[in-house]
Amino acid sequence: MPLSRKRAGLAITGLWVLTGVLWGSAVGLKDSESSPVTAPEVLYAPEDRPADRLMALYEGARHSIYLASYGLTYPPIVQALVAAKKRGVDVRVITDRAKLDDPKQRAALETLRLAGIPVKVNRHDGLMHLKQAVVDDRVNTSGSMNQTASAARYNDERLDILHDPASTHRAKEKFLTMWADHTRYEDWR
Repeated sequence: MPLSRKRAGLAITGLWVLTGVLWGSAVGLKDSESSPVTAPEVLYAPEDRPADRLMALYEGARHSIYLASYGLTYPPIVQALVAAKKRGVDVRVITDRAKLDDPKQRAALETLRLAGIPVKVNRHDGLMHLKQAVVDDRVNTSGSMNQTASAARYNDERLDILHDPASTHRAKEKFLTMWADHTRYEDWR
């Protein structure tokens, strides 16, 4: 007996749900870690003011902020990172050594260093071109947006904020792998 369209649709939906459950098991998520995934926030600069959202994430951090950004010059973001450090948050930054030629980047990094925030730069020939932050093991960001005044005010940029445990864990692992790699990254100053 052929399935009606409605039953066929329900069967397909059931397969998608089962696939999602199996995928969650395949990536090693335990029931306690498989909390509902919130849709990503997708913000465009300048109209959505993504730098303001980044500052709010940093201001709400309680445990850690692991930031890898090619460019970091926007004073309000630098101040939000310093304030987080003063609250006892583990703040770490990785950036690109080529950006050290930019006086604004050097000033921002010096401000972070004086606040006790460790900074690393790449030693390898390629760019450290990531633009990601991991906040409190609960959220991570990605996209084209550097954390600069130009990105916040003028450029066409995209910032994705992901509330997904699996991608947040993977972003943190990538950051910590880079942080521990003394061949490819070195302490700044």
